[in-house]
Amino acid sequence: MSGEWSILGAIAEQRIQEAQQRGEFENLPGTGRPLHLEDMSNVPQELRMAYTILRNANCLPPELEDRKDIQKLADLLENCDDERERVRQMERLRFLILRTRMRHARSLQLEEHDPYYDRILARLEKGGKTPRSASDDNGI
Repeated sequence: MSGEWSILGAIAEQRIQEAQQRGEFENLPGTGRPLHLEDMSNVPQELRMAYTILRNANCLPPELEDRKDIQKLADLLENCDDERERVRQMERLRFLILRTRMRHARSLQLEEHDPYYDRILARLEKGGKTPRSASDDNGI
């Protein structure tokens, strides 16, 4: 299989050299300017192409899209004067935060030696109830 790739690489290299000789790479947009390459060292090698395609299509992973929406709503709430609209946007913000937490919780894999494991068990033993805050009474 590596032989097939070396043949393809040789063909590609030959065609690039021919195009250079014909001058097809001269006066291209951006000639002489540095390339702005993004650092993708934190993305696994097998996911880099997919991330690049999604980024170029202006698509964000759901977690980042939620984080972006949460930040927009928080900014909106800072400048909101109408009390009804403020309550409505706070409910929306609460929903987004809950959805983000649920997505994150689904991706967690707890094991017995994980310190969070004991906290989850204790909470389940209490029936999953947590103390209510004053904001819960207001529906906020």
